[in-house]
Amino acid sequence: MSICMVSWEFPPRSVGGIASHCLGLSRSLVAQGCEVHLVTLDFPDVPAEENVEGIRVHRVSVDIGHPSFLLWVLAFNHFMEKKVADLNTSSRFELIHCHDWLTVPTGITSKHFLAKPLVATFHSTERGRSQGASDPDGFAVNGIERWGAHEAERLITVSHSMADQVCEEYAVPRGKVRVIPNGVDPSQYEMTVDRARVRGRYGLSEHERLVLFVGRMVPAKGVGYLINAVPAIRRRYPDAWFVMVGDGWQRKQLEEQALSTGGDVRIIFTGLLPTRELIELMHAADVLTVPSIYEPFGIVAIEGMACGVPVVASNVDGLSEIIQHMETGLHVSPRSPESIASAVDQILSDQSLAKEIAYNARQSILSRYNWESVAKQTLSVYGEAIR
Repeated sequence: MSICMVSWEFPPRSVGGIASHCLGLSRSLVAQGCEVHLVTLDFPDVPAEENVEGIRVHRVSVDIGHPSFLLWVLAFNHFMEKKVADLNTSSRFELIHCHDWLTVPTGITSKHFLAKPLVATFHSTERGRSQGASDPDGFAVNGIERWGAHEAERLITVSHSMADQVCEEYAVPRGKVRVIPNGVDPSQYEMTVDRARVRGRYGLSEHERLVLFVGRMVPAKGVGYLINAVPAIRRRYPDAWFVMVGDGWQRKQLEEQALSTGGDVRIIFTGLLPTRELIELMHAADVLTVPSIYEPFGIVAIEGMACGVPVVASNVDGLSEIIQHMETGLHVSPRSPESIASAVDQILSDQSLAKEIAYNARQSILSRYNWESVAKQTLSVYGEAIR
């Protein structure tokens, strides 16, 4: 099967989880005999045309810039549409697969121009990301999502809660939606880590406690609630350190909030980290916190589970489906610093519980959240769309 995958981000352009999703899925589709052409945006010092583990990557140069993100997105879709049409003259695609609203226009145009079925994966929705806040651009994005939901022959969502949200928000028949979770490559997270050396990079000793957060610095990720939980955790564990990995428009505000906690502030903001360094840090952590208030899936949670670090996560959306409370992780109430502090205390104070949860979580990753399984389910959806 010849597939045209369209995504605005693909490594090394990684803004959220879509880049790693498209890489993992496309790589596994190739392993199962598919021809995958992935159309994405250009990136400095990266080839425009490249073969990445069998994936034929085509990076599109965008000749039009604009200070408005929405208008820039609509502009780059024009160049993506031309690239898809050009590639089809030799590849003869059987199906178009676009990811999130940012490439919906390319998906719809290609569907009609090439007379081929369209599959769309929704990784989140505008209403969820903005937590109901509305502005003119958000209203337009919501409309693009609705347009894509109705034009696609099949919709894929990464969790059941996301499927319910899409059906309710856009009046889509439930029978049109298929739920396929994200995946990871378990072997990528298997490594022996020198905890003392890794912790030393951040000024920690081997025996101090390390509480980790990984994600974008935006309100939906709930970082502020974790920072508010720090004083309570520090009272119980004076040697605890808190490492915040990631970046985003809220970072400066969160750094100021961290300073306002008073006393000996032990909160470190690292910014973005290279993949290997991040995996090593997960292995060296005592607990990984995912305090999101909106999380359609929560790929960082399964990355932590694959590394064998106990995960404390908000009982919301896709996170509640990934983690079974007291079996593969701990649930906490969203927007509750007290609940976060209590769960972190439970992990740090009970090493037998921490080890049991970490073991169960990794078994869950091996059996369900791997790319081979995700690719097989996706191929089944492709078959439905083509028929």
